[in-house]
Amino acid sequence: AGTSATSSSSAATTSAAASSSASAATTTTTSLPCQLLGMNCKRPTDFSFSFRGFSRRGGDTDIHRDGWGIAFYEGRGLRTFLDPEPAADSPIAKFVANYQVKTYNMIAHIRYGTEGKTCLENVHPFERELWGIKFCFAHNGDVPLFKGTVGKIPQLDGDGGGGPNGDAERDHDRIFNPVGDTDSEAIFCALLNALRAKFDTLPSLPVLHDTLRRLCDEIVAHDPELTILNFLMGCGEHVQFAYSWPGARPGSDVWNGLYYIVREPPFTVAELSDCDYSIDFAEVTSPDDCVAIVATKPLTTNEEWVELRRGELILFDDGLPHLEPAACIQSELRGHGLKSDVIPCPELEEDMRRYNFFQGAGI
Repeated sequence: AGTSATSSSSAATTSAAASSSASAATTTTTSLPCQLLGMNCKRPTDFSFSFRGFSRRGGDTDIHRDGWGIAFYEGRGLRTFLDPEPAADSPIAKFVANYQVKTYNMIAHIRYGTEGKTCLENVHPFERELWGIKFCFAHNGDVPLFKGTVGKIPQLDGDGGGGPNGDAERDHDRIFNPVGDTDSEAIFCALLNALRAKFDTLPSLPVLHDTLRRLCDEIVAHDPELTILNFLMGCGEHVQFAYSWPGARPGSDVWNGLYYIVREPPFTVAELSDCDYSIDFAEVTSPDDCVAIVATKPLTTNEEWVELRRGELILFDDGLPHLEPAACIQSELRGHGLKSDVIPCPELEEDMRRYNFFQGAGI
């Protein structure tokens, strides 16, 4: 995480050789197709600390040289930086690492290409507009259902009979299509096509959580043994989803999953693992701060990270994880649900009743 009160640089400590320490670090090949980084916060926070370490993995301390990208929300807008060059050598990445803009919600990606060529259109995060909302998406893994599907991406249902439109969702238009030739972008488009087909009113966060989990179950069910599916999806200014179906690639014993940490009072010192850089968050935060960081591999050496369980979908809001659909009710009540001027927005209770999700308590 970065800081929400003051610049992180004032509390950061580096060795005399900090500027070159990352390049001197031992390269550790992970055999991970790509790596993900997400940040979600209670108050606007800069991401310079985490991105500083993460970007070193783009060709310096790791092998992910096939491009990098970052997307972060500013109100209802989404600012993106994409570059097909290695993050460790990219002038744009260096600019972003020192660009202490503050945001509630950020997703970044470094690529080691296994599907699709190295070019700008294949750089994550991908973004699309749905319901007047900017969605963004970054993924890593291997997904057999989407191999070789460029030009005709699979249709997902994920309804399980729980939607008001019955089987109508099973045969829907492919409004969203990939620009590049990665399975990652195809997965993103398939998820958005399924959501667009299912909902004729704006879904509440509990209903969206439940629907996304069903869609992920459908993707994995095609080949549970060979599927590795890890993604981050931003859904506007305040919330992002993290999903993990982890595993090791054939011929590798390196585990490919997702980890997260929540930084909240009392804050302590964090030390990056990819360069000689640390920060005492107690000096640059306030008692109101709460920041969640999600990453393919833990970014620090002295903190306890939590691994997502297989098949777990987490909604992050206000810097906290919401593990079940019912837990997302509080995010709705805080006013952090989806917002749209182009599709009807029912009341929370009405939406949950319509999709057979009414829980009663807590509303």
